[in-house]
Amino acid sequence: MAREFQRGHKAKISDLTAGTDLYVGVQISGPGLTFDISCFGLDADERLSDDRYFIFFNQPKSPEDSVQLLGAQAGDTESFRVTLDQIPPQIQKLSFTATLDGAGQMSQIAPGYVRIVAGGEEVARYSFDGAEFSTERAVMLGDFYLKDVWRFAAVGQGFDGGLDALLKNFGGEVAEEEPAPDAPAPTQAPAFAPPPQQAPAPQAPAPAPTFGAPAPPPAPHAPAPSVHTAPTIVGTTPAGGVGTPPGTPPVAPPGVPPQAPTAPTSPQMFTPPGAGPQTFTPPGAPSAIPGQGQPFGGATALAPVPPEANVRVVLTKYAEAPVGDRWTEQNPQLVRATLTKGAPILAKQGSMVAYQGDIDFAHKGSGLLGKLTGALTGQGMSLMRCSGDGEVFLADEASRVFVIRLQGEQLYTSAQGVLAFDEALDTEVRRIEGAGLPGGGLFSMLFSGTGAVAVKTRGVPVVIPVGPATYVDGNAVIAWSAGAQAVTTTALRLRRSGYARQTSEAVNLQFRGAPGNFVVVQPFEV
Repeated sequence: MAREFQRGHKAKISDLTAGTDLYVGVQISGPGLTFDISCFGLDADERLSDDRYFIFFNQPKSPEDSVQLLGAQAGDTESFRVTLDQIPPQIQKLSFTATLDGAGQMSQIAPGYVRIVAGGEEVARYSFDGAEFSTERAVMLGDFYLKDVWRFAAVGQGFDGGLDALLKNFGGEVAEEEPAPDAPAPTQAPAFAPPPQQAPAPQAPAPAPTFGAPAPPPAPHAPAPSVHTAPTIVGTTPAGGVGTPPGTPPVAPPGVPPQAPTAPTSPQMFTPPGAGPQTFTPPGAPSAIPGQGQPFGGATALAPVPPEANVRVVLTKYAEAPVGDRWTEQNPQLVRATLTKGAPILAKQGSMVAYQGDIDFAHKGSGLLGKLTGALTGQGMSLMRCSGDGEVFLADEASRVFVIRLQGEQLYTSAQGVLAFDEALDTEVRRIEGAGLPGGGLFSMLFSGTGAVAVKTRGVPVVIPVGPATYVDGNAVIAWSAGAQAVTTTALRLRRSGYARQTSEAVNLQFRGAPGNFVVVQPFEV
């Protein structure tokens, strides 16, 4: 049975199938809409540094045949064959995309999907429809990406600017050329392709643009121009690849006298989107002489805002992280919990910074931590119960957040270091015995069972293996393994200046335990 993906979900390919010879089918359609479906082979910087790994109708396979375009079959609008163990090491990601050819928006599409088939059996499917999009004209549907092993991610993110914006996102540029002849009809699919399935037949694709191929010489009786203009990727073209011949003079617009052709130059190196001979000057920037404003009337025209300054492109690197499991680290200071009915979480009161869906927040008193109050133990914390169906984003004063997952295990923490945890976990307050302290000891929280604890630290922590004599400042300890015994002690050989706070008691925790135990320390005192 195929595993169903939602936007943002990821999985290892090895968890879906043991095979490496995969079929990828894309079904996308809409009334009056025509689509170009492609695959971009990207490097470690997610850039199309080698044009030969842009797989589309006019370049139907990669040099070593690791990615091949198969055409429409088995109910799919377009399909590909991907042989993972033949992909060269410089290609770290395969991005499958769909672009509108002509008028329209992605919000108009009918229900579609991206599916993976291995050995004639469908093993994964990401379904989508127009409700997931708005004014986008190009979308990234799904990715195969290499992160120690090959993985699949359901992406579902788009660009209003269409193909131009999509290419610039991958580090390419588009130049207009003469119309190219129609692409040849797709060849018959190889025998490994999946069995047909019940699905509406896709509409016949319109004549498609040619990427990176020079325009053919005009025939004596040229046919009517195609509805496509043929963009060309301006980038690094390896030997033997296709591209625009170096030194070709540009065609002048009507009414402008052409310039004299220049001497041939070496092939153009890859140019980032928007790069040009001059540095971009934002509107309203001061003139070259400090304090001298621009003359009224605009003696010098302001530089235009480049396309890559579009708000969607600028904010892409801050986009919501794809869903991993129940707990997803959005960034080093923010964690997202995906809630389902009947599986609430407990979080520090006031730590919610955003949420989506139907979420209920209720206060939980200190009774959760037992009868010992915060005034007695110094470990009290105000909690809120988050329940419902949706997502909750949690943070606390930009502290770093780490999610620790327990599988029938135990973990001790300081309550000040806890941001949130699964309510299904058992919690208990325990005394750390020691002499010479007010009340005779300190207190910690013990988590047991199966679930996750989101721990916050100030700065990047260090995990120290517990040895025969491991001492940690009691104000800096965050967590430690259940097998490590912690006892309080006063420093006999260190002056108070040996601790971060000279005004506090020279008190630390001594940890003892068998090899394999640890203690987590932050570079900050609570």
